Amino acid sequence: MADQPKTVEPGRVRLSPRKRQRISRTVQYVVLAAALVAVVRYADWQSLAQNFAKLDVAEQALPDLFTVALRNTIVYTVGGFILSFVFGLLLALMRLSQIKPYRWIAIIYIEIFRGLPALLIFLMITFLPLALPGFQVPGGTYGQGILGLGLVGAAYQAEVFRAGLQAVPRGQTEAARSLGMSATRAQITVVIPQAIRMVIPPTTNQFVALLKDSSLVLFLGVSSEYVELAKFGNDLASQYANATPIMVAGVTYLIVTIPLGYLASRLEGRKGGKR
Repeated sequence: MADQPKTVEPGRVRLSPRKRQRISRTVQYVVLAAALVAVVRYADWQSLAQNFAKLDVAEQALPDLFTVALRNTIVYTVGGFILSFVFGLLLALMRLSQIKPYRWIAIIYIEIFRGLPALLIFLMITFLPLALPGFQVPGGTYGQGILGLGLVGAAYQAEVFRAGLQAVPRGQTEAARSLGMSATRAQITVVIPQAIRMVIPPTTNQFVALLKDSSLVLFLGVSSEYVELAKFGNDLASQYANATPIMVAGVTYLIVTIPLGYLASRLEGRKGGKR
């Protein structure tokens, strides 16, 4: 029996998918516009400006915002990044090693430090002198902050490097070995440089993540000389009973992180275009 053509019920108009999509989009725009109008109309802008954007309080953050807080944030971040970069590469090589104990050590470390909150790592660092009498982290407060960021960042950077190392074609290693290179020299001169170039975009994102995690340094109980942006803003906010310094610190974070995020996106796009 031949299929009967579908009939449209009388009085019912059948909309095309394009028209339904257009109507749905229009409804969403109307809802968003209504929500924006409601926020603009009913928000207490005077109170918000008084508590979050008070200019005379913001002026009190200068110049220490840049000469102390931002400088310390960069020191903690760069130091932690260098430590996580080197240690993360070592962990990645251990995890890909043919020696089982190396793989077990790397896997245990990565799983533990990726599973624990970064805050707990920083709190544990403060108790190191109690657990190990006489032990002091080299570099004092800077060393403690860098150590905390490096330990946490290495676990994530190791997985980034592992993906990069596994992405290098095995033919590269075989070609290097056929030229008489040892396995170690082939790794150092052929595989690792290519892997590092491949992981530059995600590594840039890791730097941004460490920059934000540097705010955890405040749990080390740092003095005013070693404050980073988050503690600097919080201390001033407590001093003036106003949230403006916290907003100023947040804007300073964005001034640094947004360009870095854009750079990572550009690098990722350029990498994808070469494939």
